[in-house]
Amino acid sequence: MALASFYQRITRRLLLARNPAKEIRKLGLRLRGAKIGKGTEIPSGTQFTWPHQVVLGSACILQNDIFFNFDHYWVPGPTLRIGDRVFIGRGCEFNIRYGLTVGNDALIASGCVFIDHDHGRDAMTNKINSDCPGSPISVGEGAWIGAGAIVLKNVAIGKHAIIGAGSVVTRSVPDFQIWAGVPAKKVISK
Repeated sequence: MALASFYQRITRRLLLARNPAKEIRKLGLRLRGAKIGKGTEIPSGTQFTWPHQVVLGSACILQNDIFFNFDHYWVPGPTLRIGDRVFIGRGCEFNIRYGLTVGNDALIASGCVFIDHDHGRDAMTNKINSDCPGSPISVGEGAWIGAGAIVLKNVAIGKHAIIGAGSVVTRSVPDFQIWAGVPAKKVISK
């Protein structure tokens, strides 16, 4: 009986959907462990290496070609937590192993990259090894990240902080400050 009820709910949802393909995509991700809030749609071209690692809040706006890459072997998740009403622009990449948290109402422009770890290299053989030191990244509530910005490991971007386009953020940014450049430095504070 419960299985029949489940199929009836899914069928009704697909029939009422404006875009059934998006609903099917979201259903497939949920079946693989992703948590997707109400009103958040997953556009075509969005990729997930391990969907169970991702939590997307309610009413998020995602553009095409976003890559949620959990860069490690299968482990229990989630490690990518994105709050409510977050905007993520086209072509962003989240290359995460240790963790990423994005607060409510944050804006992430197109082409941004988040990497929370280094790639290890064996000094004796000069080959890449699996030891990739790193630490989590956090983006505060209401923060703005400009187009093409790169945010690296162990960075906390404060509430309502602004990161200029094309910046490389290597240090934490306090609340309400504006940073820009390579590497990013304080430009102005509110």
